[in-house]
Amino acid sequence: MAEVQLDDVSRRLRDTFEKGFAAFERSNLDYAISMFEAVVEQEPRLLKARKYLRAAEVRKFLDAGSGKSKHVSALLGNLPGLMKAKMLLKKKPEQALAVMEKLLKADPLQEQFIDLFAQAAVGAGLPEAAIQTLEVAREYDPENILLLRRLAQLYRDMGKTHEARLCYEVVARIKPNDPVSIKNYKDSIALDTMKKGGWESATSHRELIKDKNEAASLETDNKAVKSEADLDSLITEFRQRIEREPENINYRRVLAEHCARAKRYDEALAVLREAQRVTGRADPQVDRAISSITIQQFEMAIEKAQAAGDTAAATASETARADFIFANTKDLVTRYPNDLQFRYDLAVLFYERGMIMEAIEELQLAQRNPQRRTRALYYLALCFKSKQQYDIALEQLEKAAEELSLMDDTKKDIVYEMGLLLDAMGKTDKAVERFKEIYGVDIRYKDVAQRIEQAYKR
Repeated sequence: MAEVQLDDVSRRLRDTFEKGFAAFERSNLDYAISMFEAVVEQEPRLLKARKYLRAAEVRKFLDAGSGKSKHVSALLGNLPGLMKAKMLLKKKPEQALAVMEKLLKADPLQEQFIDLFAQAAVGAGLPEAAIQTLEVAREYDPENILLLRRLAQLYRDMGKTHEARLCYEVVARIKPNDPVSIKNYKDSIALDTMKKGGWESATSHRELIKDKNEAASLETDNKAVKSEADLDSLITEFRQRIEREPENINYRRVLAEHCARAKRYDEALAVLREAQRVTGRADPQVDRAISSITIQQFEMAIEKAQAAGDTAAATASETARADFIFANTKDLVTRYPNDLQFRYDLAVLFYERGMIMEAIEELQLAQRNPQRRTRALYYLALCFKSKQQYDIALEQLEKAAEELSLMDDTKKDIVYEMGLLLDAMGKTDKAVERFKEIYGVDIRYKDVAQRIEQAYKR
């Protein structure tokens, strides 16, 4: 579920929020909590209401006195609710989230309540709500390892690598002899550095790369077009590097890439699966590489069959490739529910297979990805159009069009679909206006020239 802003909700709901906020400012906490609860219950995506709800709950809890005994008492007194939420978590996360809101009202700083709330929020498609509540808890308990690790993982899943790094740094400082904590910290440094666009801070994590010259070598190796002999040499070189630094996952990724370039796909997959074993945890980058190389294997089989004139074998391989892509994408979404790129990919596959309701569900989540938002809105429109819900489809396209200033390929697709929808709704003149927008910059786009000519004849 995508986050909504206060301006996007009904007037009645805004009034309820404002009543709660006024009560919060006057320290009328019971009334404020009841108002914010009502808002959150009706619109769980309004994170601003949840933020003030949590603030009011924390203030009330602390005003009544705090301490470990109070947290233990809250836990013991609410064990039935906690167990119920755990049972609901996997299949009914929204219901688990509602249960955990009630428990947080009893103790908004109880670590088990917060941790389970975060899991439920993620399952319900609200990772931002999970982060929000964990950040509040962190202010009052900045060295809670359980919550720091949960928050760090969420930051990482949301692409906030620097924030994840800071969390793991605290955990590593508290547990300097714990290999898992140290490893998480090193990995977070590497991810943060890579995201910043280079290796200029490599001196802070020698475990990743020994020096800047080696980093430059890695980048050159990846970009250059290699002969077969060059690739063989590089494969040998990186196997030697891995022998020296077996925990350097970056070396393993590069080795797998060189093996794939040499069309030694089985070797490449073996390298990546060994990387998974070494890290002992899921890694979306490695999983993406495994998927890509497996698809390359299918494509090579298709090319060989076509070259041999074996149409049946080529068709069978094409079908197997499509089935693999679909099943694999579904599996990736299951393993990485917060990766919005995976959700977008799955949504498109659902749409192409005519699974419209499933596609809509994934697209409504995927539109939170800034890189995929406009395309997600575009596919949402196509889904609603297939259900003949033209007005809803048009709303998605209008939102997407507003976010694009240039008439690029994506905007052409969006504006063209707007024209088709308006035409289907009997709004011919408005449809022609949309087609004219494209006609003025690209006369060859689809059938816009024909449509404009027909409009002038009319």
